[in-house]
Amino acid sequence: MAPQRAGRDITKQMLRHRQMVLDQMDFKQKAEEKKMSMSKNIARLAVTAGLTAALSFGGVMAPVTMAFAEDAATTTNSITINKNNTNGDVKYKAYQIFEADVVDEDGKTDKVVSNVNWAFNDTDTQDAIIKAINTNTPGALKTGASAQDVADWLAANISGNTSTTVLKDTDLLNTLAGLVAKKVNPTTPKDATDASFAAGTKVSFAKSGYYLFLTDANTLAPDGAASSKNTATSPIYAVVGAGDVVVTEKTSIPTVEKDVLEGGKWGKVSDSYIGEEVEYKLTGHVASNIATFNKYEYVFQDTLSKGLEVVKNSSGTPKDLRVCIVDSKTNAEKEVVLDATHGYQVTATPGTTAGTELLKVSFDNLKAVQDANGRPISVNADSKVVVTYKAKLNCEVEYKADGATNEVKLVYSNDPMSTGTGTSVPTKVTDHVFRLDVTKVDKDDQSHKLEATFQVKMTYEGNKKLTQEKWLTQDGGLTEEGANAGKFKTDKDSEIYIPGLVAGTYEITECDTPAGYNTLAPFTITVAPEYKDDGSLKNLNVTSSNTEMVTSSPTNDATIPVTIQNKKGSGLPLTGLNGVTFTWIAGGAVLCIGVAHLIRSRKQAEESEHE
Repeated sequence: MAPQRAGRDITKQMLRHRQMVLDQMDFKQKAEEKKMSMSKNIARLAVTAGLTAALSFGGVMAPVTMAFAEDAATTTNSITINKNNTNGDVKYKAYQIFEADVVDEDGKTDKVVSNVNWAFNDTDTQDAIIKAINTNTPGALKTGASAQDVADWLAANISGNTSTTVLKDTDLLNTLAGLVAKKVNPTTPKDATDASFAAGTKVSFAKSGYYLFLTDANTLAPDGAASSKNTATSPIYAVVGAGDVVVTEKTSIPTVEKDVLEGGKWGKVSDSYIGEEVEYKLTGHVASNIATFNKYEYVFQDTLSKGLEVVKNSSGTPKDLRVCIVDSKTNAEKEVVLDATHGYQVTATPGTTAGTELLKVSFDNLKAVQDANGRPISVNADSKVVVTYKAKLNCEVEYKADGATNEVKLVYSNDPMSTGTGTSVPTKVTDHVFRLDVTKVDKDDQSHKLEATFQVKMTYEGNKKLTQEKWLTQDGGLTEEGANAGKFKTDKDSEIYIPGLVAGTYEITECDTPAGYNTLAPFTITVAPEYKDDGSLKNLNVTSSNTEMVTSSPTNDATIPVTIQNKKGSGLPLTGLNGVTFTWIAGGAVLCIGVAHLIRSRKQAEESEHE
């Protein structure tokens, strides 16, 4: 029994020892947890309000909890700025405002910022930042406030922004961006020789902290460039340090569209007779970050090709020109006043190429426009600027497959931090007009050219039958007065151009017929154009009601070759003195023959009776 008891005693001792060890481990763990908790609380109590971090485009601010990190972290201090997919290639520059320790907060997207100091020694700029804050909020900061004081105020007062927020021109952060960009030297990324870095490229900096990022203005297309397909972003504020930061610039390329009214519908192609007033529409879009700009210059430059001209009033100003601001979401429109300061200016002057005309509708500041009653008109990223006016073809128009074009482009402010401008990609519409190239020939001898005179009357405009006759005038216009109808006479080569035709059906009447030829009965010609996607002429179909005497074939040119044939008249009885003399001679001969025959017959009869 003794050995069994001894074994039980040893087992009990081992169990007690094991429990003692477990109790000691548990006590130690709880003590460490308590210690760590106390450290966190002390640290958080020691930290002031956090610095606001803009972790996305356009100065968008996201609150950052400022606290000491539990462990010293090794940071890459990296950021990637992706360009808007509509923007062209640009580069950016970084301006460090604050130096700070930065770590990522566990389980959150916010970054933890501590030990904030100015990143530059320019006290004038520091004072200017403090002054700007006090202007925004009087008495917010004391003169000579520290970087920590400024950070505290920003964290407490700049909030509520989201990833889609765009800085307005009146926003404090937009003002601060202007101050920093003017006075603070840009920070060059690590392992780089230039402060500028490309969009979509990850760059790192030697020091962590709070940075401002702006588009390098030198990478924007210069003023006056034919097509400046890039613009500058609104200011980007971001905390750089710890994990990688990825943001997207906030901007877009303004665009312009042009349409022409044809058959009651807006489109890209029309046809017009000479002198016809045609309505055009320009629709301009603005940059998505227009709110950031203090001033937004905006100019339509519409070039009319040779043969096209703006219809003007007696005063010389464009006729029926109208400018509206349209909300793209609701289609609500407000007409803008014609005024240099609070509206627009308009000019129509000769273009750089002979025979062309340049129509300019200019806004010195699109953000300051008003209506005719002096009420401000809001212009934002959803706004469209719509201009309508009238133009017409004149006698100088060139008959070609490309037609007469209107080409419009925009000149617009392209950098919130400067007065630079960009130029949009041009867009155009095309107006066509056609003509007949008539040759008059002998039907039986095509080489024998003839002279004749014609008049032309439109009976159908397109597929629409006219209720009122319209005659083609000498210069290619149309008149409802038959007395004013043009008479088109073939030249010495028996050819004539009949101008001013559009899609439709025309009745052609031969007024003067060559001597010895039959007058051709009135006939019709139907003109039916087809167009390519770019507005140029694809095919011009021509059909005639008199296929025997009038021949033509489809063409891809604006000039339609037509051959009109005339047939010689039949031989007629001779008249006049010589004809009468011949008739008497012939008649006398017949009479003599008749008399001789009668005498002979009677003599033969008498001889028969005597027998």
